[in-house]
Amino acid sequence: MKMLRVAIVGCGKIADQHVHAIRRIPDCSIVAACDQEPLMAQQLAERFKIPGVFSDTQEMLKAVSPDVVHITTPPQSHYTLARECLEAGSHVYLEKPFTTTSEEAESLIELAEHKNIKITAGHNLQFTLEMLEMRRLMREGFVGGEPTHLESYFSYDLGDPTYAKGLLQDQNHWVRQLPGGLLHNIISHGVAKLAEFLDDDITDIVAIAGQSPRVKSLDDARILDELRVLFRDKTGRTGSFCFSTQVKGLNQFRLYGPEGSIVVDHISGTVVRNKYRPCKSYLTYFLPPLRAAREHLRNARNNVINFVRQRLHQDSGMKEFIDRFYNSVRSDSPPPIPYREIILTARIMDEIFVQIYRGQKPAERQNMIEMRRNATTFDTPLSINGRHQ
Repeated sequence: MKMLRVAIVGCGKIADQHVHAIRRIPDCSIVAACDQEPLMAQQLAERFKIPGVFSDTQEMLKAVSPDVVHITTPPQSHYTLARECLEAGSHVYLEKPFTTTSEEAESLIELAEHKNIKITAGHNLQFTLEMLEMRRLMREGFVGGEPTHLESYFSYDLGDPTYAKGLLQDQNHWVRQLPGGLLHNIISHGVAKLAEFLDDDITDIVAIAGQSPRVKSLDDARILDELRVLFRDKTGRTGSFCFSTQVKGLNQFRLYGPEGSIVVDHISGTVVRNKYRPCKSYLTYFLPPLRAAREHLRNARNNVINFVRQRLHQDSGMKEFIDRFYNSVRSDSPPPIPYREIILTARIMDEIFVQIYRGQKPAERQNMIEMRRNATTFDTPLSINGRHQ
């Protein structure tokens, strides 16, 4: 099997997760670390014994010719860096969010296809053990066919001192400069789950956003940290997405079909199956709870087995995803996330930000948001086709 030469561009906190995951994969070697701040590249290289250290991406590409480049820089630089790597013939793993606009996403994918090079988005939560089990159940028809309704929930703790505190205190933080602000940097994980099952033709999107009491107390109306979105595609399938910094420990994906439902919980690493089985008389109060208890016991047993077999570990989804991406590079097979889903995720995010910010650029938001500071918490919903819901 070919030994893949891997480079890391962007040596901040997330780069450590990539290095740990890559080191679990056989037949690959990290040959270079690159960051425009030389000290950042140096510290990553020294801690993980990476031979090449660079502060310029072009110089790195010429010097080591990596097979794969992991780009873990702030999203504003994703498009330019990814394009440089693709032009140089390197396959690209691009951290989420993939790009800052859907136009950039489409451009990168078009270039990758033209050059017969792989590119993917860092939606590693799509490849956790529980998501893989969910897809197995869907292939076997557990819910009775295609899902009729989808729900995605994603919570985030703004008490994290290593990231959120800096964002809230630094008026020039790079997250604030994204078209979707804080939401832009986080929600692609939750939106990507919906994009997997939604049709490309989404007829309705209704997005409302606002601030949690904690963010309101900062007297900074530019940060939105509460988001609710409703979807409907041309097949009639519906979906919803909830992002919150107030709800703690909620990271789930739910699918509902004609004969049952599946609940994927990323916090506990579980998959709860619920098959529709009507009960007679008072049994409806006893049998469903017992079935639910059996499901949770089954999940606990499976997690113990996976832990003993060393399949359950920190960032197991990232390791699984990177491994699959590398295999697609080696075998010249389709990448693990279809390009359709990456583009649809970007388009959905674009539309969400247009609605909640009314098309305002980051520098223009302050006046617009100040006008509604004393209004209700959430904006008036507006659908993608212009109809109020």
